[in-house]
Amino acid sequence: MPSEAAKLLWDASRAADKVTAFVRGQTFDDYLRNDLLRSAVERQLEVIGEALAQLRRLDPVWAQRIPELHRIVGMRNVLVHGYASVDDALTWGVVEGHLPALRERLSVLLQALPPAS
Repeated sequence: MPSEAAKLLWDASRAADKVTAFVRGQTFDDYLRNDLLRSAVERQLEVIGEALAQLRRLDPVWAQRIPELHRIVGMRNVLVHGYASVDDALTWGVVEGHLPALRERLSVLLQALPPAS
């Protein structure tokens, strides 16, 4: 795996960790009321999607190891290009329902990286 691909995995993992920290102890109502929280979460989801989109181009074999990659990149596209129509309930559902599994998968992939030479 090229070192740039490893960096992209690390970037996605770090962004996922940030989202988890941002929403810890928060409810969906808190999320709706807090523009700063929503902005922070959306930004980190954009980072995740962009990093994984680049990984897909740079190293498709490793990218295939990430379930639902196309949906992650698709969400990034909505957040970036369809920002006026972002569905807060959908975004919160992704954070609560899908982000934990993605964080786990990214952690496994990072541990499986070959040693840097």
